[in-house]
Amino acid sequence: MSLINGRFGASLRYLELPMELITHTVLHELASKCPNLTHILLDFSTAMQLHDFNDMQAFPTKLKNMCICLSEVIFMEGFMRKIYNFINGLEVLHLIGTYEKVEEEEEEIYEVINIHKLKAATPNLRVVNLYGINFVDDSHIEAFSSNSIQLECLAVNYCAKITGSSLPALFQRCRKLKCLLMHQTSLLSEHVMAVEWEKTQLQELDISATDLSTECLTDLLTRLTSLRWLSCGQQDGFNDSVLKTFSEQGNPRNLIALDLDSSDNLSEDALYKFICKYGAQFRGLSLSGMPHITDQLWSSVLPLLKNARILIMGTADRMSTKIHVDQLVDAIAGNCSLLERLELRWDPETLRFSDKGQKAIDTIRVRCLKLRCLGLTDGRYYEIVKANFERADRTTVVRTTTNCRVNNCYLLNYYKELLFN
Repeated sequence: MSLINGRFGASLRYLELPMELITHTVLHELASKCPNLTHILLDFSTAMQLHDFNDMQAFPTKLKNMCICLSEVIFMEGFMRKIYNFINGLEVLHLIGTYEKVEEEEEEIYEVINIHKLKAATPNLRVVNLYGINFVDDSHIEAFSSNSIQLECLAVNYCAKITGSSLPALFQRCRKLKCLLMHQTSLLSEHVMAVEWEKTQLQELDISATDLSTECLTDLLTRLTSLRWLSCGQQDGFNDSVLKTFSEQGNPRNLIALDLDSSDNLSEDALYKFICKYGAQFRGLSLSGMPHITDQLWSSVLPLLKNARILIMGTADRMSTKIHVDQLVDAIAGNCSLLERLELRWDPETLRFSDKGQKAIDTIRVRCLKLRCLGLTDGRYYEIVKANFERADRTTVVRTTTNCRVNNCYLLNYYKELLFN
């Protein structure tokens, strides 16, 4: 309490509060002493019991960004009804569920926060992120769409109950919606095809791991008119026919980021033709998780990827083919000087390198000066590369794929707003 009053005061802009500190006295103090507080995170994820908020009469009123980490079992309404009158200026809302804590045994699911009441109190939302919430379904998306006409970005990743039935209403009401992230939801092809995609302003779309049909993917990608960021990995229905139709009848001319992780039904030839046509505009490309995509394809397309900032390649699966990593790294260094993030996911047993490989590592370190992250699987090659970068006093660049994963999310227009925790 004394820190809020004495040290922070008017200078405090961002604050994260654990469960123990979310009390009416702390929140009163923040409301009166921190007039410039705009970002707050309230972590209820470990809570087994809420504090008593009956005496709470004040809450920070200038908040633009609020993140609430939900508990599996604690109902939030006693707290939420006290703050509804203070949060109508919110522009960014994160509700973080317990997806990562869910056990395989099915337990009873509780709707621990009333989204229908929350949406009525927040009419100015531009960005909504509902992450891994086990009770969120299409009725909740429809609720937000009915009251948030300013909505520009909606993320519902890992909300398994969403089928897409609310999508037509969402786009009809939220004309400004440009970013839709629906990773690992339960989308149904007929619901996706019912949307008038050609009338939307959608630019960024994530439908990875949603099991859509080939017909649906073809229909979707040929009707989106200004797509710039696409994540469509782990889709059995995404085959050569879809990619060819997207290239010929769709509009990939604005596409700068493409993620086709684990798309095993795509051939090397189809990918080569697509990259030859559009590779020069790519800033992010992920062709990971496909054993048949080797260093041979990458070496042939790297000269086309001059503008690449993010590249993700390789698979953790054991392969009979060996990857000549020295030549590959040298080719990356020679062609992708703007590279910021690189990940090689091949198993250490798959990588073939020589004692002279230090020259290639030196080359990528010297030429790719913007490189912030180089992800490798833990093994001998990782140790060699890490030691090389550490000798040059670049200690944070080389990381293991166990602790750090690269993806194209850095290229989203709403990346900074979608960051939480």
